[in-house]
Amino acid sequence: MSVTAREEFLAGLHVGVVGVDDPRGESAPLLVPVWYGYQPGGEVIVQTGRESLKARLIRDAGRFSICVQSESAPYKYVSVEGPVVSVVDPVPAADREALARRYLDAETATDYLAANAHQLTEDVLIRMRPQRWRTADFAAFAAEFS
Repeated sequence: MSVTAREEFLAGLHVGVVGVDDPRGESAPLLVPVWYGYQPGGEVIVQTGRESLKARLIRDAGRFSICVQSESAPYKYVSVEGPVVSVVDPVPAADREALARRYLDAETATDYLAANAHQLTEDVLIRMRPQRWRTADFAAFAAEFS
């Protein structure tokens, strides 16, 4: 994919899968589906519980990866990894709301934020600077069989 295509795809609405090594070598890399945010040219943001295994491993490793894919043919994916540039604690209300509204319709997002208000105060916002990209767009490959 071109730089523009990969950034637009990553900015699209997908569930991401975060991957992070256990720097102590005690287990295989942790892989967890997450809501995330990204704008072309910017940083990837992930919100998670400050004491979660994911947050602890990301802080220890100082970097993580995220992979997003299309769920229907022709398949595409973008995987990006890079260093953590900040951990914001607590998550600013505007960022928490923007992430909920990215994945949920307006009414459901409002209900979700209200129902989870206490739990969401225990979250941190992790920002990662994309450094290494891997991509595939199987549209050209699929066209050979059409």
